[in-house]
Amino acid sequence: MNLIAPLAQTLQAPDVEWIALTPVLIILGAAVIGVLVEAFAPHKVRRPVQILLSVVAVLTAVVAIVGRWTVIVETPLALPEYTEDTLTLAAQSIILIVAFLALLIIADRTELGDGSFAAQPSDRPGSSDEDLSIEKNHQRTEIFPLVLFSVGGMMVFPAANSLIALFIALEVMSLPLYILVATARHRRQLSQESAIKYFILGAFASAFFLMGGALLYGMTGTVQLNEISRAIPVVTGMDWMLILAVFMLMVGLLFKVGAAPFHAWTPDVYQGAPTPITGFMAAAVKVAAFATMVRVYLTIGVRMEWDLLWIFIAVAALTMLIGTFVGLVQKDIKRLLAYSSIAHAGFVLIGVFAAQATSAGSVMFYLLSYGVATVGAFGVIGLVRHADANANITGEATEIARWAGVGRKSPFAAGAMLLFLLSFAGIPLTSGFIGKFVVFADGIAGGHVGLVALAIVCSAVTAFYYFRIVVLMFFTEPDENTVVVKSEGYSFIAVVIAAIVTVALGVFPQPILEALTNVVVLLP
Repeated sequence: MNLIAPLAQTLQAPDVEWIALTPVLIILGAAVIGVLVEAFAPHKVRRPVQILLSVVAVLTAVVAIVGRWTVIVETPLALPEYTEDTLTLAAQSIILIVAFLALLIIADRTELGDGSFAAQPSDRPGSSDEDLSIEKNHQRTEIFPLVLFSVGGMMVFPAANSLIALFIALEVMSLPLYILVATARHRRQLSQESAIKYFILGAFASAFFLMGGALLYGMTGTVQLNEISRAIPVVTGMDWMLILAVFMLMVGLLFKVGAAPFHAWTPDVYQGAPTPITGFMAAAVKVAAFATMVRVYLTIGVRMEWDLLWIFIAVAALTMLIGTFVGLVQKDIKRLLAYSSIAHAGFVLIGVFAAQATSAGSVMFYLLSYGVATVGAFGVIGLVRHADANANITGEATEIARWAGVGRKSPFAAGAMLLFLLSFAGIPLTSGFIGKFVVFADGIAGGHVGLVALAIVCSAVTAFYYFRIVVLMFFTEPDENTVVVKSEGYSFIAVVIAAIVTVALGVFPQPILEALTNVVVLLP
């Protein structure tokens, strides 16, 4: 007892800035409550409770972030493990906006009473157990807490100020996604195969990230990003090791954004995952990973800029070329949008590697415009279905040829898809045009004129496969075996909001651009 008393007197409770963590705690708290709902609530009430809980949690977290914005613009908060600056709040806001739209699409059911998720994901595809689960109309609702856990990890990822926090946030973000990818209602074996690929390659990329962090810690003696940044200039005799460490750290992030040559998982996972999860991943994961990349690169990477810049420029160029030209030969619309996302990752990398004062804000605007349009596009894809010879509606009609005449069968779905495709192509009066303009302007200001010229050419080429879909929808005779199903209305709300935001950001971008001019990285 005499030994314990002096020790107790020296221990002090940690000073935790709970108000800074409020948005994250709201999301993770709702996720935990969602798990309890799954454990104790009756089956009949789980779905409405989970939908309400998830949507309310996301909207409440947005309100909390808005309340912190004016405070942080004046006085950023830098803690040993967590940084709350304008980059953090901007990234978290965009993640929550994307999550809100994605949750609406995830919650939706068609007029047939089915959702996008397997009645019982643990059932073997094609087994009698699966037939029984479908017959009993089981609907899995653990999807909602899994999404919230992933969103919580995404919100911490760009705010992490240490290698340990970065890695934990990366895993919290990724592990629920590995499960969600395997839960598709249709083409179950493809879904499960995609999940295994994503898990194995994700673990491999995490190993690169972890090894890079370990090397940085070994050379600098610290895990905090700002202290690593200060220590790098004074480390002598180990330049090659520093270059390798920073590159390996960036490899983990480049994998998450689908940059070449770390992109191989993207088309397979996008095609096999449930369509609402594909939209969620394509948008939210990119926001979190790119925001983290901006912080890591502008804090640590620029210290090694002259050694690594040409490698990263080559990665950006290769990413744009693969996303553009491999996308031209795709016959599945989900795989086409996967390669489109790879091309867009290359465009965003220009803004990251430009390392200008406005780079962080420009990248955030691009991610907002791309994320909203992406969720909306996949929301439309989920409503376009295939019908067999007996007029029985089955899975999604993801073959591009099946989209012939969709504009005549559903002007709303085709019109919304047209708008999102125009934004992807960077056509004026859409948010995609403004996003590309500000990122390319930063690239020119950073001296990467050749890379911007390549991006413009690739952007023009990608417009070809976007307009190929437009021609099919509006100027081709309808496919008799393709139908556009009605739903409960959640997807309709999400698609309408996404369309409005896409046009609003293209016509009136100034308020958001002015707000994002304050988005900077809190440098050491």
